[in-house]
Amino acid sequence: KGVKAVENKDGWHGKALDDPDAAIEELGGVRSIRVEVAEPEPAEPHRFPDGPLELPRYELGEEVATRKAYGEALTALGSARGDVVALDGEVSNSTFAELFAEAHSERYFEMYIAEQQLVAAAVGLQARGWNAFASTFAAFFSRAYDFIRMAAISRANLRLSGSHAGVSIGEDGPSQMALEDIAALRAVHSSTVLHPCDANQTAKLVVAMADTEGIVFLRTLRPSTPVIYDANEDFAIGGSRVIRSSDEDEVTLVGAGITVHEALKAADTLEEEGIRARVIDAFSIKPIDAEALHAAAEATGRIVTVEDHFPDGGLGDAVLAALAENDERPLVVKLAVTEMPRSGKPEELLSAYGIDAEHIAAAARRLVGAQVAAS
Repeated sequence: KGVKAVENKDGWHGKALDDPDAAIEELGGVRSIRVEVAEPEPAEPHRFPDGPLELPRYELGEEVATRKAYGEALTALGSARGDVVALDGEVSNSTFAELFAEAHSERYFEMYIAEQQLVAAAVGLQARGWNAFASTFAAFFSRAYDFIRMAAISRANLRLSGSHAGVSIGEDGPSQMALEDIAALRAVHSSTVLHPCDANQTAKLVVAMADTEGIVFLRTLRPSTPVIYDANEDFAIGGSRVIRSSDEDEVTLVGAGITVHEALKAADTLEEEGIRARVIDAFSIKPIDAEALHAAAEATGRIVTVEDHFPDGGLGDAVLAALAENDERPLVVKLAVTEMPRSGKPEELLSAYGIDAEHIAAAARRLVGAQVAAS
């Protein structure tokens, strides 16, 4: 506007002017405008008090949903750290962020069904020095993906919790099933992607999230899962857990979240048949524990990855990427949801889409049999 050479003409968006000096003169020449405004009164931002950290503790064998453990751990973290704030997208009774809202109402923000605003507000809060945790269904973060991507460009530190991941949510159907979220969040620069399988693990990872730079995504489950880890165990971002192993292992089963429990059942079945299986809980999908995977590849030569997620960009691809530069690569089978799922009971859907214990055991048998036959 105001430069005749380009005003109201197509084809000039994002292009430098041919004669910028003439354009400046046409617009009135070089000027320096200074606007004086009133300075704010000196003040310190409000801070809530800190306290002792008393995380929830869950008994071995207890059945607890990781989404509930997230809410309980976040509430405990809020009592320990006055800088923690929580936001939710009107599903706090499902993500269990409502527990934080009840305990720390002055630090909870209800953003309603506006996921872009949910992430935008979290970015603003962290820019003002708050430790912002934002939660909704994992599938719904897709609505705010551009905001997450731009948060990474802005070097923001965000803690995102996505619940109701995968076909294991059951009857709600595919519109609610996050099956692309691991791939989407793995692709974000500076991101960390975590997928705990039990309540004690979830609680420890929530604490770790608070001091992790970048975009940290915690994937939680709708159904209750057995507690398999002691409350005193620690879990480091970038780590994993080798839950079961021996010197006679012939195949490695790698899972995360709900599929860890299916892998353990499969390992029991295989052992009854004389096949020893190593089981790895890859709770940190990005960064992934490459050292544990390399050791398993060297020891067994065969790996089955299993995930409640589409095959593209998920756990299986993370494992393959970690093994890509091995001189001797293991045989790898990826089990994942390869069809558009339907509504059903969780156990029905895990079976229907080939990621339950029975299918894991079958894949392991094929791998062991194929390599034995080849030798």
